[in-house]
Amino acid sequence: MWAQKHRRLSKGKSTFMSFGVFFLQMGWGDLGAFGEPSKETPNLDQMASEGMLFLDFYTANPLCSPSRAALLTGRLPIRNGFYTTNAHARNAYTPQDIVGGIPDSELLLPELLKKAGYINKIIGKWHLGHRPRFHPLKHGFDEWFGSPNCHFGPYDNRALPNIPVYRDWEMIGRYYEDFKIDLKTGEANLTQIYLQEALDFISRQQASQQPFFLYWAIDATHAPVYASKHFLGTSQRGLYGDAVREIDDSIGKILKHLQTLGISENTFVFFTSDNGAALISAPKQGGSNGRFLCGKQTTFEGGMREPAIAWWPGHIPAGKVSHQLGNVMDLFTTSLSLAGLQPPSDRQIDGIDLLPAILQGRLIDRPIFYYRGNEMMAVRVGLYKAHYWTWSNSWEEYGKGIDFCPGQNVSGVTTHTQEEHTTLPLLFHLGRDPGEKYPLSFASAEYQGVMEQISGVVQQHKETMVPGEPQLNVCDKAIMNWSPPGCEKLGKCLKPPKSDPKKCFWPH
Repeated sequence: MWAQKHRRLSKGKSTFMSFGVFFLQMGWGDLGAFGEPSKETPNLDQMASEGMLFLDFYTANPLCSPSRAALLTGRLPIRNGFYTTNAHARNAYTPQDIVGGIPDSELLLPELLKKAGYINKIIGKWHLGHRPRFHPLKHGFDEWFGSPNCHFGPYDNRALPNIPVYRDWEMIGRYYEDFKIDLKTGEANLTQIYLQEALDFISRQQASQQPFFLYWAIDATHAPVYASKHFLGTSQRGLYGDAVREIDDSIGKILKHLQTLGISENTFVFFTSDNGAALISAPKQGGSNGRFLCGKQTTFEGGMREPAIAWWPGHIPAGKVSHQLGNVMDLFTTSLSLAGLQPPSDRQIDGIDLLPAILQGRLIDRPIFYYRGNEMMAVRVGLYKAHYWTWSNSWEEYGKGIDFCPGQNVSGVTTHTQEEHTTLPLLFHLGRDPGEKYPLSFASAEYQGVMEQISGVVQQHKETMVPGEPQLNVCDKAIMNWSPPGCEKLGKCLKPPKSDPKKCFWPH
């Protein structure tokens, strides 16, 4: 899924914008520019050749909802509330029955940009809570075309309701009913609809000389994967590749549209992903994380290191490659910087301003923290990564065929029980060993020297950590998408069951 952002600063009558593309579940190894052998992403590859490729860019969590919350708040999920305390180190997100969502106390990027005159639009999946109080238009967005949840289904509208699709404040239909997805063939026209929404929005803002922020959060590469008829059967990689090719084509059309309108040099574009490829869905409906270990749901490199490209013609020199450690949270701070705004000073902001790295090639010293639920599982400092906890998933789940690391078992690393290493963390040199297969010897001078530095970083981080109120603890089927706003006009209101709130169950 990915997101887009746009901004602008005035220079006479010129406009400055920021536009980021946020894909759901595309892995580091899914792009030709990152080594995918079929080379089926020519537009993204060209975007990389014209801009800056980030090789060491991370998400804030190995799962969708927390990563999106981190992107839009610039804060770790454990700070903004997108985690659970129902069990230790559990991934949690926002299914239909979740009671929580993005807290009113959090300041989202569009809220801050709106005060500076920006028009903000989200296209695609919101995933930060579907109840009325969490609606994106209550959190800074001016327009929305998309859904509050992933496109799971179809459902019978009795045990579970089909997911609604919104235009702004009200639903305009439901997936599988009004917005068709053929699970047998994988055919759906949704990406084309989302593309046209983006093109139209950009055109309107350019015509009115209005600064804008566009968050393009489509989910075609999330199982059940889909592509439009024109792209079905065109990839060597099967249906997943078809979806990737259509997304690549759409990005090419959006970039070309910016150039045609004459605003590409005033538009900052960023492409990345919210988590690693879901290897559990591979190979038919899952992508590639390249040489990295495991995938979505894990805090190994394959779960959290993402493809990332910055594009800003006339400002970013073409063909640059950066080894700057980056994170989706940095897009919050960098976007504010581009808009001439300061981040909020009344809270801890985890994202940093990447402009010195992007425009001047400077490397900024900073750590990367790998969280899973309420636990800091690992930390990266420089080229070294220390695992304080390891876990892929439980033996029980693994026995059901749920495997987040297919064909990649590393003894003592990809553990099926939660293993604590806080006394002697497992340490890897990601330059020599990007696949996390060869932990350094505890007795080596290298291990001792590096861990002394990392221990200080971790201690400072934990001393200043103030967790937010967990939002992903309580579930209740009564608050599902039974009767969203606008259902009356369409005759699509459904009767909810009686309220029965319970602790959500998060198996991994």
